[in-house]
Amino acid sequence: MDAVFDPWDAGFTADPYPAYARLRESGRVHWFEPSRQWLVPRHADVAALLRDRRLGRTYRHRFSHEEFGRTAPPAAQEPFHTLNDQGMLDLEPPDHTRIRRLVAKAFTPRTVERLSPYVRRLAEELADGLVERGGGDLVTEVAEPLPVAVIAEMLGVPEPDRPLLRPWSAAICGMYELAPSEETAARAVAASVEFSAYLRELIAARRAAPGEDLVSGLIAAHDEGERLTEQEMISTCVLLLNAGHEATVNATANGWWALFRNPGQLAALRADHSLLPGAVEELLRYDTPLQLFERWVLDEIEIDGVTVPRGAELALLFGSANHDPEVFDRPDTLDPTRASNPHISFGAGIHYCVGAPLARIELAASLRALLERAPKLAPAAEPVRRSGFVMRGLASLPVVV
Repeated sequence: MDAVFDPWDAGFTADPYPAYARLRESGRVHWFEPSRQWLVPRHADVAALLRDRRLGRTYRHRFSHEEFGRTAPPAAQEPFHTLNDQGMLDLEPPDHTRIRRLVAKAFTPRTVERLSPYVRRLAEELADGLVERGGGDLVTEVAEPLPVAVIAEMLGVPEPDRPLLRPWSAAICGMYELAPSEETAARAVAASVEFSAYLRELIAARRAAPGEDLVSGLIAAHDEGERLTEQEMISTCVLLLNAGHEATVNATANGWWALFRNPGQLAALRADHSLLPGAVEELLRYDTPLQLFERWVLDEIEIDGVTVPRGAELALLFGSANHDPEVFDRPDTLDPTRASNPHISFGAGIHYCVGAPLARIELAASLRALLERAPKLAPAAEPVRRSGFVMRGLASLPVVV
């Protein structure tokens, strides 16, 4: 499968979907030697395995590194792993259950809905600014500022500090690519140290003077005497920032590039804004912002007659699953009116994205603002794709209005 699936090849990362089709046609599971992972390309398998408790985001709740046949991360990477591994996305029950329950007390639907007017206003201001300038880079001038500002507002990060967040997040997320380099790891470690120190100070300030923000809510959240530790709060805030804006930035940029390449669908959206909710779901499916999600095999499983042993790692191919013709009619066609759209861009099971409602609000607000305020928005040049495969997005998308 090495010749079909090549996440380090520029041609593959530019458009992985034809390769996914070949993977799906040739079987349900494939060994990929370069990353030493089992690739799972079909929707039914990915959806089922996301819910399978024989798999886990971590194995440390049951096994040591040695017992699991793995090597501990280098000592130099400890700050990154302390930060990353205490977040609920990389924990399993009972720790995951406890932390998610406490986070849910602060991250309520009411909290998210209360942000809706702010999200809409900010989206409109960003769209107006783009129009006043006659165009610009859709990524840096619209797609990035909106979710960063929203999650910062939610966390209670003061406005002067907000420019720090995106570089920290980008450096940390570099570690989620396949086989990150030593340079990438060093940047992630430095960002982890700086971000953790910043949040420790912010938490201390909120303990002294609580506000209406999420950090204050996390400090106050308790359940039967249980509270989040300071490290769990820090890791939760970083997770919410990283997951809460990296995917939204990429979904926005990928979505507009998809619409520009499908002018008929873009015209339909401009003519009928009632299609927006369906368009958000379809854009998340059509060019998936998170292409791959990993799971450790905690207990031996069998997929299509292939035994996958304990200690192995599965690479669940979200992008492929979202284009599976067994589930989606004409999967390579962009269709905002698609009646059935069980995409798995937000995951499934106990790790389903806690921020999915907020992401949908942000994507809809951004789309609506640009459709209304920049009705002639068009690409000014070919976009520049971000390096990497797992986090799929654009580094820039020049537009004119």
